Amino acid sequence: MSAAPARVLVVDDERPIRKLLSTGLATQGYEILEAPDGKAALELLAQKPDLIILDLGLPDIQGLDLLRTIRAHNDTIPIVVLSSRSDEAGKVDALDLGADDYVTKPFGMDELLARLRAALRHQLHVQGERPIFRVGDLSVDLVRRIVKVGEREVKLSPKEYDLLRVLVQHAGKVLTNRFLLGELWNSLTDPQYLRVYVRQLRQKIEANPERPYYILTETGIGYRLRATD
Repeated sequence: MSAAPARVLVVDDERPIRKLLSTGLATQGYEILEAPDGKAALELLAQKPDLIILDLGLPDIQGLDLLRTIRAHNDTIPIVVLSSRSDEAGKVDALDLGADDYVTKPFGMDELLARLRAALRHQLHVQGERPIFRVGDLSVDLVRRIVKVGEREVKLSPKEYDLLRVLVQHAGKVLTNRFLLGELWNSLTDPQYLRVYVRQLRQKIEANPERPYYILTETGIGYRLRATD
């Protein structure tokens, strides 16, 4: 018996974009729910979507306020935000409020589909926390705190390991600088601390730290650990 198709709630006030998303996602086997505004989106939550695509520019409820409301009732459903190219602050605020990822308008369908798959994988990973994370040649044993690249064991400082552990626990998800600083230092700290530890970690696990494969920079926002395929 095949699994039921993932149900995606598309929240966008622009009808052409809703049509584009609905058509593109339906061809990939997704079931689509459409909401032209925040009020309709809140009503459709009763149909238990598996993922939400949320435009931040809505006519009745600010996108960030809607995101905050959704997260107050459901802290696990993946949410991918649509935002304008210039709205960097909005992306950071959305991620800090609990969005899983963002896609900048105009976007390509292939990029969006990849982000949706990553968000759904991240949800499954969180629900069934795996003791050993693997991507490429990198493996992280979260129980025994052993990190390997291929057959080579990598020795990390406690803070470097803590950074990698947080990235692993949210693999595929964009983590803002503010979130990572709070997780690692329990308070807002100079982002330079974070950049130093990211650089040190890359030196130890990346084949080419100047062109990282595992720890990806989201410019002006934060970092993302490459997810498993």
